[in-house]
Amino acid sequence: MELHTNRLKLLPCTIETVAAFSDSDYTFGPHIESYIEELSTQPDKLGWGVWLVIDKTAGKVIGDMGFKGKPDKAGKVEMGYGIISSEQNKGYATEAIHCLLEWAFNSGQVGAVTAECHEDNAPSIRVLNKVGMEVIQHKEDMIYWLIKKV
Repeated sequence: MELHTNRLKLLPCTIETVAAFSDSDYTFGPHIESYIEELSTQPDKLGWGVWLVIDKTAGKVIGDMGFKGKPDKAGKVEMGYGIISSEQNKGYATEAIHCLLEWAFNSGQVGAVTAECHEDNAPSIRVLNKVGMEVIQHKEDMIYWLIKKV
């Protein structure tokens, strides 16, 4: 399984995909290892966790993003993302999130996607606005976002 945009390839994290990029400069966080461990006992979670974001031209991992588990009974799933600092402000996060939103909404399992960010995270606020998410709540120093399937 892989997804493509004009500039990016998105691959769900598996033992194989992480191994294929293990010699890269990208630092794989503990959330990736945790997700791969979950997949070993729950293979139906493939796609509902971390995806690697790969720059097609350079052939390198520039970030990761994905979902924080399978959709709940109401068809809602939470999304998270991160792009390495040297590749930020190039539209990659927006491009990749659009792609993952389309995949989730076309899965037949998702009717809404949520996200959250700190209220002082201006780059994330811009990205979430660009992909069409709407603010649903401010709580303490966090902003909570939602987009529904059209």
